[in-house]
Formats: sequence, C-alpha cells, structure tokens
Amino acid sequence: MKKITKRLLIILCALMLFTGCSNASKTAMKEDDQKENSGGPTEIEFWYGLGSVAGETMEEIIKEFNESQDKVKVVGVQQADYAETFQKVQAAVAAKKPPAVYIGSNVELRVKDGMLADLSEYIDDKKTPLDDYLDVFMKPEVIDGKVYGFPAYGTTQVIYYRKDLLDKAGLDPKKVYDTWEDVFKYSKEIQDKKIADYGHLVMYNHENLIDMALSNGGKILSDDGKKVLINSKEWIDAWNFVRKQIFDDKTTKIESGGQGWEYWYRTIDDVMNGDAMSYTGSSGDKGDLDFTKISSLPQPGLNGNPGKPVAGAHSLLVPAAATKEQQKAAYEWIAYFTSPEVSAKWSKKIGYIPVRKSAAEVDDYKKFIEENPYANVPYEQAMHASPAFIDPTDGKITDALSIAADKVELQNIDAKEALDEAAKTAQEALDAINK
Repeated sequence: MKKITKRLLIILCALMLFTGCSNASKTAMKEDDQKENSGGPTEIEFWYGLGSVAGETMEEIIKEFNESQDKVKVVGVQQADYAETFQKVQAAVAAKKPPAVYIGSNVELRVKDGMLADLSEYIDDKKTPLDDYLDVFMKPEVIDGKVYGFPAYGTTQVIYYRKDLLDKAGLDPKKVYDTWEDVFKYSKEIQDKKIADYGHLVMYNHENLIDMALSNGGKILSDDGKKVLINSKEWIDAWNFVRKQIFDDKTTKIESGGQGWEYWYRTIDDVMNGDAMSYTGSSGDKGDLDFTKISSLPQPGLNGNPGKPVAGAHSLLVPAAATKEQQKAAYEWIAYFTSPEVSAKWSKKIGYIPVRKSAAEVDDYKKFIEENPYANVPYEQAMHASPAFIDPTDGKITDALSIAADKVELQNIDAKEALDEAAKTAQEALDAINK
C-alpha cells in the first residue's frame, strides 16, 4: 500500500511540475536534447525561489552571463520560494526532466538521497578556488572529500540598534553590545532613564535561542553525531538567561503570533518606532530599516565565551539526473555567479553575505562598505560563526527545539524542563536513524 501511494505521489508531483512551468521552461525541456548536439550553446535551466528585488537582480545577472560568452545559455525559471523549488526539483528528477542547477539547501541530506551530482571533476581552481570561499559556507558543500555544491549567498542574524537612543543615554554601542550580559544590563538602564519601554528585543522562535546557546559554548550534537546535547548546562543557562529577561527583569518582550512573518515585522516596528533599543534580526532586513537611525553590530558571547551565532548559505546544486553536458554547463554558471565581482554585486544590492573572501577586495564593494560600514557586519560575523545545523532526522530535532522555545519564551517554563523534554524526543529520532 505504501509503495502504491509513493508512486501516485510521484506521478501527481510530476504532473504539477509540467503544468506549473513557464512557457520558456517547457520549450527548453522539449528542445533540450537537440540543443545539446546542435553545436550551439548548451542551454540549461536554473530554478530559484526568489522574488521582488532579489528576483529582478537574478534575472539581470543571468542576462549578463549569457551575453558574456557563447558556450552556455542559462534559462532562469522563477519559483514561489525555496520550498516550492525543492518540491518541483524532486518531481522533475522523478520525471527524468531535471533542471541543470537550482538554489537549495541541506546538501548532506540530498547527497544521502543520491540526488546531487559530484562536481569535483568540473572544478577549475582558477575560477572557483575552494579556499577563497568562506569556510562556514563551503564546508557543508563538501561530503567525504567530494564537492556537491557551491554557496550562492549567505545569511546570519546580527544586532540592529537605534543610534539616537544610545546617544541620548550617553552609551557607547561597542560597550553595550560587548557581551550578552552587557546588552541586558544597559537595556535596564535605557528603561530606567525612560528612553524606551524595552531594551534589546530577542526575536521570537528558536533561532535566536540557538545562537545564544552556541555563544555560551553549547553544541547541538556530539562530535560523533550520535548524542543530542541540547539539554546541557550551556543550553539551559543560555535559555534561562533569556527567560529571566522576559519574565523577571522585563527588559525584553517577545512579539509572537500573527500570519507568516508578522511577528518579525512587529519586532522591527518596535525598534523603528523607538519603543525598544535594538533587536536581533536577519542580514536580509536591511531593506526594511532606516539607517539614518539604525546601525549594526555582531552578536556577542555569553559567560565569557565568544559569539558563535549561526551563519548559513543557500547553495547552487546540480541534480545527478542532469546529463554530463548539463552538469558541465551548470558549473560554468556557478563559477560566474560566485565570482568575486558578482558575489559582491549581489551582496551590495540585496544585503546577503558575499561567499568569496576576495569579494571584499572588489573596488566598488570596498567603497560601498567604507560608506556604509553597517553592511559589512554580517560578513564579519560569518568569519567566526557556527555553520548552519543540518538536521540528520530531517526536521525532528529542529521541531523539538521549536516547541521548547515556545515553552521558554511564551509560557515561562524553566529551560531545563523544556530542553530535557526536547532532548528526549530528539534523541529518539536520532537513534531511529542510527540503528
């Protein structure tokens, strides 16, 4: 019965894929084999889940690539978001009509699925020197010494603060955000001086709490990957530190509820309206902030530990089901998009972190950073950040942490109780896949 269900799902997904593709995508699929053998450029499809300015900028870069050479033609196929992109890629692989390259994530899991091509044979060290990519972004792309993808752009969560409120309080931002203890010490001072109702706002959900635990010396899994460590003293102390600020000291509050990203934008509004001193938010928040009032700094550490918040990247991935010629052409597009110049251009326009170290030396980008130093904070933080966690249970550990975060942030439940329960659930899920 299960096998029949799976087959039906694959067929349905494939049908949805073909009805959902653009006309350009359908035409490319029909003509694919002919074009590969025609002597002209190899035409490949690139699927990505970007919209708004990011989508428009991606179209611009694709056009520039196609005009820069005559060996490869990229046809961009825009999807609604990252999740839809992955679902359609799965269906396309099942239907034996995959794109040549797509933006995705969870490289290790996709390698275990057998979904990704090993790109090692195509790599030109002059075009994509692996040691020029930020380690925190490149390391997850390499499995057992083989390169299965390249980071497209990176993101991390940083501190955004009101310059005018700190000036009014006579506070030096670097001193305020030197440690998490200092952040909330000065949050109380901001309140006592009646400069703002709240000090620093922790963003709702488990991500900020994970950053805090990692910046307190915690780990998610043991080095051998067999034991869950999310109820260690480092985790409990970090999460209880935040819980105390919310419910006892009341220096911060949690904006939760609403549809989609509503809680996120309410948190931003609290700071932009002057109701709070600062908040922890994404490097992609820049378009929603007024930097005549706002500036930025990296997340600090806790209890004498260095700040180790998560930094992760969305990846450029090539399905193993693509032909060798498509894979080779896909690599050429990847090399172009991750070149220092294009990586710098993307970061300057969109706000994500450039993936190449040498992007920082591109003249136009250097000038931009000199004039807007806040824009370089995510990059600086990524240089010493924790790599994004790849959940080997395909989401069960992350779900357990999300449930525990709600208990701590919304219900004032002691972190030990919440994390002990989460660790039990997570360990059972981990043991099930390690049998």
